[in-house]
Amino acid sequence: MSMPLNPALAATFAPPVMEARRWLEGVTFPPDRPLINVSQAAPVDPPPEPLRRAIAEAALHRPEAHLYGPVLGNPDLREALAESFSEAYGGRIEAAEVAITQGCNQAFCAAMATLAGPGDQVILPTPWYFNHKMWLDMGGVEALPLPCGDDLLPDPDRAAAMIGPRTRAIVLVTPNNPSGAEYPAALVARFHEIAAQAGIALVLDETYRDFDSRSGPPHGLLAAPGWQGTVIQLYSFSKAYRLTGHRVGAVVAGTARLAQIEKFLDTVSISTSQLGQIGALWGLRNLGPWLAGEREEILARRAASAEALGALDGWRVKSVGAYFAWIEHPLAESSAELARRMVREIGVLALPGTMFTPEGDPVGPRHLRIAFANVDAAGIGQLAERLGELGR
Repeated sequence: MSMPLNPALAATFAPPVMEARRWLEGVTFPPDRPLINVSQAAPVDPPPEPLRRAIAEAALHRPEAHLYGPVLGNPDLREALAESFSEAYGGRIEAAEVAITQGCNQAFCAAMATLAGPGDQVILPTPWYFNHKMWLDMGGVEALPLPCGDDLLPDPDRAAAMIGPRTRAIVLVTPNNPSGAEYPAALVARFHEIAAQAGIALVLDETYRDFDSRSGPPHGLLAAPGWQGTVIQLYSFSKAYRLTGHRVGAVVAGTARLAQIEKFLDTVSISTSQLGQIGALWGLRNLGPWLAGEREEILARRAASAEALGALDGWRVKSVGAYFAWIEHPLAESSAELARRMVREIGVLALPGTMFTPEGDPVGPRHLRIAFANVDAAGIGQLAERLGELGR
């Protein structure tokens, strides 16, 4: 007799990145033609050495670095991020409106836990970030797909028509994962207006905001009076300072919302890693010029990806930005089969569009997500050459 299994957990899909890694089992790649891995949107290099030294010094000399901290995060980091966001968005965010989480995925889970329960609905533009869909599935929350147009931008009026009595939130990811699309400020403002009128939340996941190609604030919501009544903004230190293994993210929301988030965090992680928070604070205070250089390199790789992939016969770059390109392929098979074949035949690991769309959605089989941030310009050129080798 088997033990019971939560049906909501069983119903969601396996972690896509882990599934894709299993495609590598039993496949060898010659030294002169190594694997090109464009499957995951995470830095593969360690943090810069001065930040690593700051973490090491804290580990050696600060006893509190090994203890529980405040559930909503260390006060100095909350204050520093509030000041950074106030400057970046032209508003006034208080430290009490910032919570530090174990990465941005936990920030999303915590926010959703305060908004929606079994039987409720949340609107997700598609292609969606798969972990968002997985978490909603696990909580018995219905994800309402909002298909994006050919420009990979969601239609706010279409979203407004989808809102019903069980709808609790609209989620936007900008710059987007998986498409890289940067949502115009006016578009974000229109979504905010719709959410506020409906009395639901607008959740903005800005994990990749440090690599936005635009100058100035990407939106004006945090400068608007009363933003706390509608907006929940998420952020990740992982991409900015290469702290993925330390798991440091953040939620920016009203204090009443954070009081509920505190309950969630206390039962899941108690507190975020002290060493991760110490590293994030050091980065905020000291790595501004370094991060600006990282952004310029990512923007250069974005341009190289748009040029090299856009020149492929029959392929079409639909959107490119931050860490990602969303490309339409010209081949007969579904991207689910194509992605597996690419590992064996051309030594490229990429995620199929089917991992970012609802089952049966015709968009998924026609597209691939290319995470180019860890591939230099020469590697991007090699990637394009290999894709061009695929037979039709």
